[in-house]
Amino acid sequence: MVKLRLKRCGRKQAVYRIVAIDVRARREGRDLRKVGFYDPIKNQTYLNVPAILYFLEKGAQPTETVQDILKKAEIFKEFHSNQMKLN
Repeated sequence: MVKLRLKRCGRKQAVYRIVAIDVRARREGRDLRKVGFYDPIKNQTYLNVPAILYFLEKGAQPTETVQDILKKAEIFKEFHSNQMKLN
């Protein structure tokens, strides 16, 4: 199973990459693909929307924190509209 979760980068200041990763891999383990970036200090995000939508369509489950980030960016609205087009 694939999850969308945060992968920590940076030593002093926590900066995170949003990655698609196998559930069994550890937090700093090898990821399948980098799909975004999150800086909680500056409150900045960068999201690769097509890649995120691809993994969501394939059944990837976001963690709670990543789900909150995606909700703020309104990715789920896009995801649901794509699902309606396919049906």
